[in-house]
Amino acid sequence: MEENRKRILKLRQIADGERATALKARESWHMFTIMAEFIESTERLSGVHPAVTIFGSARIAPEHPYYQQCVDVSRRLSDAGFAVISGGGPGIMEAANRGAFEGTSASVGLNIELPHEQKTNPWQNISLTFRHFFARKVAFVKYADAYVIFPGGFGTMDELSEVLTLIQTGKSRHIPVILVGSSFWRGLLDWIQVQMVGNGMIAPGDLNLVQLIDEPANIVEAIFAFYEAHDIEPSDEERQRMLYL
Repeated sequence: MEENRKRILKLRQIADGERATALKARESWHMFTIMAEFIESTERLSGVHPAVTIFGSARIAPEHPYYQQCVDVSRRLSDAGFAVISGGGPGIMEAANRGAFEGTSASVGLNIELPHEQKTNPWQNISLTFRHFFARKVAFVKYADAYVIFPGGFGTMDELSEVLTLIQTGKSRHIPVILVGSSFWRGLLDWIQVQMVGNGMIAPGDLNLVQLIDEPANIVEAIFAFYEAHDIEPSDEERQRMLYL
């Protein structure tokens, strides 16, 4: 163990000082690109309200029933006065933007630069492109008054988990989280009930943070019903909390 520790010290001693300085400078300048994304999203999206963020798979084709269902939901939301925010790519993201674009309210795409799979769809009134996932995630949450989540893969699961964590921990205000696709989500909800609730890892009431609804008209109605009992405008305290997402 002592010999290994001495070897590590030697490696540290011979580290290239110039290279270390260059890497540090590069990381420092990189912070400005992150700041730029937050600033642009704030300037472009602060007036988008009320809004619903829709998540779902990028791999669903236009002929898929989920795609058609999402277009319907998004169009209804748009005509009801909600801007619709999606990830700006293909699949469910395209369906969300398409429905909103055909409706009366804004269609917003928060695109991300990826090596593959992500391609900007044409159905966007407001389009932003991010390089950093975390800056994009903040924008999804910060400007949403409800979340509608269609079936998807790892990215969709990541967004769902993050949204529920933020609401559960009080870092984000309590707003509707609606899962669409009973046959897709039911097994997960049952597993959460048995494993997470059953083992005391979340409270039984935490399951009430989500609703499972399939009918497009009922999805819109559920969001309106929530805001009949809650103010859609964030309180000053909620706005303050949202600064620290």
